[in-house]
Amino acid sequence: MSQVTLFVGLDYPQDAIQVCLMDPQGQILANRRCPNQVETLVRLVAVFGHDVHVAIEASCGAAALADELATRHGWSIHLAHPGYVARMKQTPDKTDWADARVLADLVRVGYLPRVWLAPADVCQLRTLVRYRQQLVAQRRAITLRITALLRDARVVEPGARWSRAWLAWLRSAPGLGSEARWVIDCHLREYDNIISLIAEAEQRLAAVTADDPVVAQLRALKGVGLITAATIRAEVGRFDRFTTGKQLAKFCGLSPCNSSSGPRQADAGLIRAGNPQLRVTLIEAAHRLIRYDSRWAALASRLRQAGKPTCVVVAAVANRWMRWLFHQVEGGAITLKVGA
Repeated sequence: MSQVTLFVGLDYPQDAIQVCLMDPQGQILANRRCPNQVETLVRLVAVFGHDVHVAIEASCGAAALADELATRHGWSIHLAHPGYVARMKQTPDKTDWADARVLADLVRVGYLPRVWLAPADVCQLRTLVRYRQQLVAQRRAITLRITALLRDARVVEPGARWSRAWLAWLRSAPGLGSEARWVIDCHLREYDNIISLIAEAEQRLAAVTADDPVVAQLRALKGVGLITAATIRAEVGRFDRFTTGKQLAKFCGLSPCNSSSGPRQADAGLIRAGNPQLRVTLIEAAHRLIRYDSRWAALASRLRQAGKPTCVVVAAVANRWMRWLFHQVEGGAITLKVGA
């Protein structure tokens, strides 16, 4: 049995895996394609050694593959940030062979830009949270289409939009052409179905996170409800995987981006990092914190008095809140109610 340390880069397309094996001196031992089967991959690597250090780009399905290799076969697995890996490649060409080689070389020299490998429970919670987010996006698209049809027909609308009274009026609103009426009726059926699915998804979220201590701690805070707490839990996972609150805020995409050069000192908005929906959720939470929590309302007031625009004030409150939250919430494993 060979005791050589292997550095393995896995490029993971849909139907196969490109495997590059490299020794500690950087010599390529093999770079070949194998079927998308874990046992076949393990047998291929075992021919060259058993001290295995693997890099795989974070992509759809990569986390499940990495988790299986780590838990069942004891491999040292590192998920790589695909955006940073792409910048580190010194060629505009893209092939599976070259991608696997770069990953193996990066993990060999210790320069691999790593991302956290979330456990299966967190991945399942993310699936549920993101499904609800997709439903909300569909609801928003439907409302925009209906609003556009009403505006196109120059219909005068009574009351507040999307209230029960407004929806009752819409179902028999006058002044619409025959085809516009038919299209709006179709959209309303979609809208009713989406509302039902959103309610069902929220009920399931409440059930599967009912015994989660982190979600309970978050929901105990002012301005934080089920959706905000579940989204933070799903996307952040464990708070204790970060070393500072500033690092957590940066992960959430709430830190300002510096755009300075020479004597010019300037900011370029928030950094382009993290899950955009997580940032949206935290910005919405900051609006509620400013409204309901005196501590964050005072901070917002000071920033406004300093001449900061509202968007900057809200982003700053969200940033400070996440940094404060890092010291308040205890990270830990999540145990979901399977089949709830």
